[in-house]
Amino acid sequence: MDVFNRREFINRSAIIAAAAAAGSTVTAEDKPAPAVARAQADKLRVAVVGVRGRGMSHVSGFLGKNNCEITTVCDCDEAVIGNAMKAIEKTQGRAPKYEKDIRKVIENKDIDIVSIATPNHWHALMAVWAMESGKDVYCEKPATHNVREGALMTAASRKFKRICQVGTQSRSNPGMRDAIAYVKSGKLGKVDLAIGLCYKPRGSIGQVKAATEAPATMDYDLWCGPAPKVPVMRSKLHYDWHWIWNYGNGDLGNQGVHEMDKARWGLGKTTMPNSAFSIGGRFGYVDDGETANTQLCVFDYTDAKMIFEVRGLPTEAYKSAKVGNIWVGTDGYVVCPSYNAGVAYDKAGKEVAKFSGGGDQLHFDNFVKAVRSRKVEDLNCDVAEGHLSAALCHLANISYRLGTESPIGMASGVYAQKPVNEFAVGLLAHLKANKVDVDTVKGRFGTELLIDTKTEKFIGLGPTTKKANEMLFREYRKGFELKEIS
Repeated sequence: MDVFNRREFINRSAIIAAAAAAGSTVTAEDKPAPAVARAQADKLRVAVVGVRGRGMSHVSGFLGKNNCEITTVCDCDEAVIGNAMKAIEKTQGRAPKYEKDIRKVIENKDIDIVSIATPNHWHALMAVWAMESGKDVYCEKPATHNVREGALMTAASRKFKRICQVGTQSRSNPGMRDAIAYVKSGKLGKVDLAIGLCYKPRGSIGQVKAATEAPATMDYDLWCGPAPKVPVMRSKLHYDWHWIWNYGNGDLGNQGVHEMDKARWGLGKTTMPNSAFSIGGRFGYVDDGETANTQLCVFDYTDAKMIFEVRGLPTEAYKSAKVGNIWVGTDGYVVCPSYNAGVAYDKAGKEVAKFSGGGDQLHFDNFVKAVRSRKVEDLNCDVAEGHLSAALCHLANISYRLGTESPIGMASGVYAQKPVNEFAVGLLAHLKANKVDVDTVKGRFGTELLIDTKTEKFIGLGPTTKKANEMLFREYRKGFELKEIS
């Protein structure tokens, strides 16, 4: 079932308008895009940036498919490029060019597509630089490292007439698209609650007593890019950056953004929520990680709510889902425990429909289709959609970081709203099962932040609101600035 219909086209138009209203000016007179004929040429030339982990899926997504050729591999650590170089040479008959510096890639006029699979703090800057240089962009989730970046990426896409897809691949899976269509069909009655779950075990990353050296094969200055260049205070530079605020967004912005995106999609919401708050902490061990490993987040949309929970310690499933979603209506609910499958139930819990089908490749196929058609509406996850879903993660993290510390056991009975309180009680039971003394171990109780959905800024008086608005963006290092799109 194709759920991209007239209603979704109108919703996407609303997202684009909201991004423009957030402070970027886009006019028809701005730089014309390169000739459409180039994008519709027989061969599309691709550069994949960041190939240690998820980037290999990007290599697979383009390699030998849709008449694409991977001409360039870019990574600031030359020690991690071997698998990508070998796979590309084996399929294409010759090795791609290797570049250590993304700036060399965007200067190359023979590259049509830049596919980004770097740490989060580089996503927006690379994407904007690439679009300014006339390239289309596939950007791994989350689209951004902070809220403001999303509006700037969207504005760049519109100004430079570039196609920009965000890598939340559930948007292209037939099973998930059918499940979302069912949620929106009216068969569940009024759907006013979406639940997102990221119950994914995350062990301790350990503690170091002194800074560790970056690999000799790496240009660490380039790796830091727009983030502060500070000593590496963790045992593993790669991957564990997810749990450090300068570079990552915790599991909300890692695994969780997939489920955050689906939750919002199912509710049909195309703006920021009216408010957001979050509680949680890093429980069960003491290590060099900074982000929460246990987090409860609540978003209010007036006529609907989203509840999102991260559990990084071992736990049981909720309604058969550990990493997935539940949408609750007056006449039933839908559970999706994966990227591409789901089950619909009636009020009594009887199964009434099942959905399945899909795979990672479909999202890359969808992107290339849009690159060739030059139609933003052909994308299943345009950057404006990716911006809003990533922003939910950032809003919750801002609330959490601005919160006050108290014993986490105080979460019990604090929230009057029934579904929120039920999840708070469940969170405490989960911690107790993992031998966390909730009466003494402190957690962080976030501030409820009110949001102007048009300006995408926090509203209210006082120093907390001022500080929260400052956290919507970041200070960028000289030479790696992300500037307003005018």
